[in-house]
Amino acid sequence: MANFRIVVGVDGSEGGRRALRWAVHEAAGRGGTVQAVAAWRWDEVDDDVIGSAAREDATAMLDRELGALPPFQREGVSIAGEVVEGRAADVLAAAAADADLLVLGSHGTSRLMHTVLGSVSEECIGKASCPVVVVPVGHELPHPAELAIPDPAN
Repeated sequence: MANFRIVVGVDGSEGGRRALRWAVHEAAGRGGTVQAVAAWRWDEVDDDVIGSAAREDATAMLDRELGALPPFQREGVSIAGEVVEGRAADVLAAAAADADLLVLGSHGTSRLMHTVLGSVSEECIGKASCPVVVVPVGHELPHPAELAIPDPAN
Protein backbone atom coordinates (compact mmCIF):
# COMPACT_ATOMS: atom_id res chain seq x y z
CA MET A 1 0.00 0.00 0.00
CA ALA A 2 2.05 2.95 -1.29
CA ASN A 3 0.03 5.66 0.46
CA PHE A 4 -0.04 4.06 3.91
CA ARG A 5 0.69 6.91 6.36
CA ILE A 6 1.71 6.38 9.96
CA VAL A 7 1.73 9.19 12.52
CA VAL A 8 3.92 8.58 15.56
CA GLY A 9 4.16 10.60 18.75
CA VAL A 10 7.73 11.43 19.75
CA ASP A 11 8.49 12.96 23.14
CA GLY A 12 12.14 12.15 23.85
CA SER A 13 11.31 9.27 26.19
CA GLU A 14 12.30 5.63 25.76
CA GLY A 15 8.64 4.86 25.05
CA GLY A 16 8.64 7.46 22.28
CA ARG A 17 11.84 5.94 20.82
CA ARG A 18 10.29 2.47 20.78
CA ALA A 19 7.18 3.86 19.08
CA LEU A 20 9.28 5.65 16.44
CA ARG A 21 11.34 2.54 15.66
CA TRP A 22 8.17 0.42 15.48
CA ALA A 23 6.44 2.93 13.19
CA VAL A 24 9.41 3.10 10.80
CA HIS A 25 9.66 -0.69 10.73
CA GLU A 26 5.93 -0.98 9.99
CA ALA A 27 6.11 1.68 7.25
CA ALA A 28 9.03 -0.14 5.64
CA GLY A 29 7.00 -3.33 5.48
CA ARG A 30 4.00 -1.56 3.95
CA GLY A 31 5.86 0.80 1.62
CA GLY A 32 4.42 3.66 3.63
CA THR A 33 5.51 6.95 5.16
CA VAL A 34 6.02 8.17 8.72
CA GLN A 35 5.09 11.54 10.17
CA ALA A 36 6.86 11.96 13.52
CA VAL A 37 5.02 14.53 15.63
CA ALA A 38 6.29 16.27 18.76
CA ALA A 39 3.78 18.33 20.73
CA TRP A 40 4.83 21.16 23.01
CA ARG A 41 3.04 23.57 25.31
CA TRP A 42 3.77 26.70 27.25
CA ASP A 43 1.00 27.43 29.73
CA GLU A 44 2.60 30.19 31.76
CA VAL A 45 2.17 33.94 31.46
CA ASP A 46 2.53 35.16 27.87
CA ASP A 47 6.25 35.20 27.28
CA ASP A 48 7.25 34.85 23.66
CA VAL A 49 10.90 34.30 24.58
CA ILE A 50 10.19 31.32 26.82
CA GLY A 51 7.55 29.94 24.45
CA SER A 52 10.03 30.21 21.58
CA ALA A 53 12.63 28.36 23.67
CA ALA A 54 10.11 25.59 24.40
CA ARG A 55 9.46 25.20 20.67
CA GLU A 56 13.20 25.16 19.94
CA ASP A 57 13.71 22.49 22.62
CA ALA A 58 10.97 20.34 21.08
CA THR A 59 12.47 20.80 17.61
CA ALA A 60 15.96 19.85 18.84
CA MET A 61 14.56 16.77 20.61
CA LEU A 62 12.71 15.62 17.50
CA ASP A 63 15.81 16.15 15.34
CA ARG A 64 17.88 14.08 17.82
CA GLU A 65 15.34 11.25 17.87
CA LEU A 66 15.06 11.11 14.06
CA GLY A 67 18.85 11.32 13.71
CA ALA A 68 19.31 8.39 16.10
CA LEU A 69 17.39 5.96 13.88
CA PRO A 70 19.76 3.32 12.51
CA PRO A 71 20.47 3.82 8.78
CA PHE A 72 19.34 0.26 7.91
CA GLN A 73 15.96 1.01 9.45
CA ARG A 74 15.44 4.34 7.66
CA GLU A 75 16.28 2.92 4.24
CA GLY A 76 13.41 3.28 1.80
CA VAL A 77 11.09 4.99 4.30
CA SER A 78 10.04 8.61 3.89
CA ILE A 79 10.08 10.21 7.36
CA ALA A 80 8.90 13.74 8.07
CA GLY A 81 9.10 15.53 11.41
CA GLU A 82 6.66 18.10 12.71
CA VAL A 83 6.61 20.15 15.92
CA VAL A 84 3.16 21.43 16.91
CA GLU A 85 2.06 23.59 19.82
CA GLY A 86 -0.77 22.14 21.89
CA ARG A 87 -1.86 19.35 24.21
CA ALA A 88 -0.23 16.09 23.12
CA ALA A 89 -3.46 14.09 22.69
CA ASP A 90 -5.14 16.88 20.73
CA VAL A 91 -2.11 17.44 18.49
CA LEU A 92 -1.63 13.73 17.78
CA ALA A 93 -5.32 13.04 17.09
CA ALA A 94 -5.44 16.00 14.70
CA ALA A 95 -2.23 14.92 12.93
CA ALA A 96 -3.65 11.41 12.52
CA ALA A 97 -7.05 12.59 11.24
CA ASP A 98 -6.29 11.32 7.73
CA ALA A 99 -3.62 8.76 8.69
CA ASP A 100 -3.90 5.00 8.45
CA LEU A 101 -2.34 4.40 11.86
CA LEU A 102 -1.32 6.33 15.00
CA VAL A 103 1.58 4.88 16.98
CA LEU A 104 2.38 5.80 20.58
CA GLY A 105 4.81 4.51 23.16
CA SER A 106 3.72 3.28 26.56
CA HIS A 107 5.57 4.75 29.50
CA GLY A 108 4.63 1.88 31.79
CA THR A 109 3.28 4.06 34.56
CA SER A 110 1.58 2.48 37.51
CA ARG A 111 -2.20 2.52 37.93
CA LEU A 112 -1.82 5.23 40.60
CA MET A 113 0.24 7.45 38.27
CA HIS A 114 -2.30 6.86 35.50
CA THR A 115 -5.15 7.90 37.80
CA VAL A 116 -3.36 11.04 38.97
CA LEU A 117 -1.80 12.17 35.69
CA GLY A 118 -4.05 10.67 33.06
CA SER A 119 -2.74 9.06 29.92
CA VAL A 120 -2.00 10.58 26.52
CA SER A 121 -2.34 7.12 25.02
CA GLU A 122 -5.77 6.58 26.53
CA GLU A 123 -6.94 10.00 25.42
CA CYS A 124 -5.63 9.43 21.88
CA ILE A 125 -7.45 6.11 21.67
CA GLY A 126 -10.68 7.95 22.43
CA LYS A 127 -10.03 10.84 20.01
CA ALA A 128 -8.29 9.21 17.05
CA SER A 129 -10.19 8.49 13.85
CA CYS A 130 -7.76 5.72 12.85
CA PRO A 131 -6.42 2.59 14.56
CA VAL A 132 -3.98 3.30 17.41
CA VAL A 133 -1.01 1.10 18.31
CA VAL A 134 0.52 1.52 21.76
CA VAL A 135 3.97 -0.08 21.81
CA PRO A 136 4.37 -1.66 25.25
CA VAL A 137 7.27 -1.18 27.64
CA GLY A 138 10.11 -3.52 26.77
CA HIS A 139 8.97 -4.13 23.18
CA GLU A 140 11.90 -4.17 20.80
CA LEU A 141 12.19 -4.82 17.10
CA PRO A 142 13.78 -8.04 15.95
CA HIS A 143 17.53 -8.11 15.36
CA PRO A 144 18.44 -6.72 11.89
CA ALA A 145 19.30 -10.22 10.66
CA GLU A 146 15.77 -11.35 11.50
CA LEU A 147 14.34 -8.55 9.36
CA ALA A 148 15.83 -9.96 6.18
CA ILE A 149 13.23 -11.27 3.73
CA PRO A 150 13.96 -14.88 2.80
CA ASP A 151 14.84 -15.63 -0.80
CA PRO A 152 11.92 -17.70 -2.20
CA ALA A 153 14.32 -19.49 -4.57
CA ASN A 154 16.07 -21.17 -1.63
